Amino acid sequence: MTGVDILGYSAGAVTSLTFLPQVIKTWKIRSAKDISLLMFVIAATNEAMWIAYGVLLDNWVITLTNIIVLSMALVMIYFKLRFK
Repeated sequence: MTGVDILGYSAGAVTSLTFLPQVIKTWKIRSAKDISLLMFVIAATNEAMWIAYGVLLDNWVITLTNIIVLSMALVMIYFKLRFK
């Protein structure tokens, strides 16, 4: 594994944690009142495009990172609709 690979995997791991604090907080307080639905819809769309890009490049760092972030964005969309 090269230094570039380590950097890519490390960046992917940190990026994967982007929405985690918000997901945990929303789950705990059971409220998404102050959460922007549009922001997470845009984020989910963006992540889906990054996943397609990663697949086309056969780049697992891009693909897996964005699958994780997409999953959290979809959870937040669900929470926004569920915890009105």
